[in-house]
Amino acid sequence: MTRTLDDARRWARLGTELFLKAADLDGDSALPGWSRRHVVAHVAANADALGNLVHWAATGEPTPMYSSPEERAAGIEKGARLPEAELLAWLRQSADSLATGMDDLTDGQWRAEVVTAQGRTVQAAELPWMRAREVCVHAVDLANGVSFADLPADFLTALCDDVVAKRAAAPGPAVSLRAPGAAWELPGNGEAALVTGELPTLAAYLTGREAIPSAPTLGAWL
Repeated sequence: MTRTLDDARRWARLGTELFLKAADLDGDSALPGWSRRHVVAHVAANADALGNLVHWAATGEPTPMYSSPEERAAGIEKGARLPEAELLAWLRQSADSLATGMDDLTDGQWRAEVVTAQGRTVQAAELPWMRAREVCVHAVDLANGVSFADLPADFLTALCDDVVAKRAAAPGPAVSLRAPGAAWELPGNGEAALVTGELPTLAAYLTGREAIPSAPTLGAWL
């Protein structure tokens, strides 16, 4: 599907609401080695980092997402140790600040080029999609009642498009994916394995959140 800027902003708002509702800090997340506090700190830090790119687009002043990978990791660890009220306040404030910054971008500023933490040069119009992906998938990772079935079907379709495109650039098994009304071909090694399921199940599989019996094991996505 062809996602639009309006689509991505809508998904980012919905995902933020889901994440905030699920952000109970007690307990482990679904991500190995991370508590829910780590996921919350990561999502809060991501909003601040994307806010740096919004500033870059608005002013033309190069402002990296993070000063270094080490600074990024240290910020998450520090955030995970904050008192509950402070961590949740950071989560909400950073999300609100990012949304406000995006609201203020002009049509020309949305077309400005910025550089992501992975070194990709993208237009600022890509930032709402990056945020939507972050909050929606990590709302599931909180392991507090949100599943891929709770995410909008059009978001899940766009997510599968995105993940397949990224996985196609790296070595891995060939897979043919089929959901009602949708299909993807993941190029790779060997004869393509047919994997069928509902859209939420395939999204969970492609993002490495859920195994499907007899389906090939996929490597890291991001």
